Amino acid sequence: MIKISIITAVYNNCANIGPCIDSVLSQSYPNIEHIVVDGQSTDGTIDIIRSYENKLGKWVSEKDTSIYDALNKGIAMSTGDVIGFLHSDDVFNNASMIEKIASVFSETKCDAVYGDLVYVSKTNIANIVRYWKSSEFDVTKFRQGWMPPHPTLFLTKKVYDSYGLFNLKYRIASDYDLMLRTLGSGNLHCEYLPEIITRMRVGGASNKSLKNIWIKSYEDWQALKQNKIGGFYTLFLKNVSKLGQFLHKS
Repeated sequence: MIKISIITAVYNNCANIGPCIDSVLSQSYPNIEHIVVDGQSTDGTIDIIRSYENKLGKWVSEKDTSIYDALNKGIAMSTGDVIGFLHSDDVFNNASMIEKIASVFSETKCDAVYGDLVYVSKTNIANIVRYWKSSEFDVTKFRQGWMPPHPTLFLTKKVYDSYGLFNLKYRIASDYDLMLRTLGSGNLHCEYLPEIITRMRVGGASNKSLKNIWIKSYEDWQALKQNKIGGFYTLFLKNVSKLGQFLHKS
């Protein structure tokens, strides 16, 4: 049976860590390792994590340089065959998601599985604000600004061993760089699970302010250049494609 490692990074405190952990514990799939990496929270988050200590695979609280630094620590700590992420504000869409993802890996022997994502209200996860519906994998779509929702992406540990971890020179767009470097290489077997995998509360770092939107766009451009995929037109299409997510909410 495939072992799935789920990494949750807590950066700058998170009062919603309890529902996040409960979401993992509620999964029907039995072989899950949940790793929590906290960046020395000061709002009571550590007390919440400690209350789940016996139900977690591993957890640590120490200073991080960024969210990606925390995720890299989690990857290094993981012992699973497959690694995925559930951010501390987020939950899985239902209790069978990891079982379905594990089945795709087992049946297809693929390197990556991804699906759909919904952005939900901070106070009500039933209230969908944006619906990021992905599509079947085609490596040529990366040049057209396409990318799968990173919070739904599960990769085998072997992919990280071969392609490396998150590049810490990117403060906001390291997930995009990672996907360009791995999935965009055209060398991986990727499978699309056409279901909502993750419910993600709005308010992420990339859209927190105009300054962060500018930094994100600049880093996206740098990642495209570094990975030799597309150009300004790619970046333009990537940003325009988000508009449709506000129209498709069901």
